[in-house]
Amino acid sequence: VPAPGQGEVRTIRVEVERGLPVDGARFAEFVLATLNDDRGWGHDGAMTFARTDGDAPITVVLASPDTSARLCGDQRTHGMLSCRNGPRAVLTFHRWVNATDEYADNVTGYRQYVVNHEVGHALGHGHERCPGPGRPAPVMQQQTLGLKGCAQNPWPHPTDVPSPAP
Repeated sequence: VPAPGQGEVRTIRVEVERGLPVDGARFAEFVLATLNDDRGWGHDGAMTFARTDGDAPITVVLASPDTSARLCGDQRTHGMLSCRNGPRAVLTFHRWVNATDEYADNVTGYRQYVVNHEVGHALGHGHERCPGPGRPAPVMQQQTLGLKGCAQNPWPHPTDVPSPAP
């Protein structure tokens, strides 16, 4: 799938573990739509994402808990947490289906968050902390481990972020 828009083209590969009850084409469309959303990593036209079935510098993988634990290597995910390991952004199927308690009312938002968060690591971004109670959580905050007083936010560049109080 070619990259829409202008900017540096980032090529990704999308994989779904064989045997998971997921439509691989729909999953791949969701990943690409999330990454190319105006609120995503390429919001300012600096980059855009294309999908390939060949080699790519970033591979987004949806995997069972056992496979995700294996693909995450030394990171202790216990198959419950997603990770980035080398070129792979590994999303665990358990969270893809169930999200977290704090995202129980917004599974789609959680899915957008986890795609943006793990691909954010592949783009070189590290973890961030909650900037304050009620503020949108940075997408690079480990929201799966709790919002820590922040509000849900699946986007690197949300359009409706309130200004901080003076």
